[in-house]
Amino acid sequence: MMATLGNPKETIEILKKYHFVFQKKYGQNFLIDTHVLDKIIKAAGVTKDDLVLEVGPGIGTLTQYLCEAAREVIAVEIDRSLIPILKDTLSAYENITLINEDILKIDIKRLVLEKNAGKPVKIVANLPYYITTPIIMGLLEARVPVDNITVMIQKEVADRMQSGPGSKDYGALSLAVQYYAKPSIAANVPPNCFMPRPKVGSAVICLTLHSNMPVKVKDEKLMFQIIRASFNQRRKTLVNGLNNGTDIKLPKEALAEAINELKVSPAIRGEALTLEQFARLSDIIYDKIHF
Repeated sequence: MMATLGNPKETIEILKKYHFVFQKKYGQNFLIDTHVLDKIIKAAGVTKDDLVLEVGPGIGTLTQYLCEAAREVIAVEIDRSLIPILKDTLSAYENITLINEDILKIDIKRLVLEKNAGKPVKIVANLPYYITTPIIMGLLEARVPVDNITVMIQKEVADRMQSGPGSKDYGALSLAVQYYAKPSIAANVPPNCFMPRPKVGSAVICLTLHSNMPVKVKDEKLMFQIIRASFNQRRKTLVNGLNNGTDIKLPKEALAEAINELKVSPAIRGEALTLEQFARLSDIIYDKIHF
């Protein structure tokens, strides 16, 4: 490997060389800890058979490690000013493709088809905290052929992703992520592992996508409308939360009947239901809507 960027000295030198200015709008925090970089590669299980899609390579710190471990790497970076730096820091590698684009605007399915013959890829990223959820949900909902998604995100968000019923962290994000994948936290990462230091702790979380969905529903969109309505006002009972939801076209009496058919307490809150119960409730409500 060429001069590794996984330490503060090399990172500072590169930033000075290119007179780089951190863009607050992109939420840029570069990793400066080699142990964390090793943990990310291990958590993702990257091998020489893999095509890896990296979101937000920054100055190429993690990208260097990925290029060493993978068959091929595609790195998507939104900040144009980082492209010359990446061409420099990754100049020793022939298995890298740089794309200067917003990941949310790329047809990833087409990219995977072209670059990997449609076979599952691994996605690795040190994500900006302000846009973590849209990026992860966009990747999951697009049904791109993916083996796993290993990302550095805010610790609080990582906790929410793997939380279960009854926990204060459990919510719509927990259910959405767990519908598509099995989440597991691979490492907790303190602020001093980044430059500049973020104000919050971080975590590396690996989302291993399900080969088959854990629940089957008649209307996936309806299930997520029900889930969102259930958590929009956490302190309200489930029936009141659903009744206040604008997307669910049933009177309160019919919603109460649906909850009764689920065989749970009429006073139950959404935060107490499992993914399986939400799927069942969704099918009951679907049948009432289409009766």
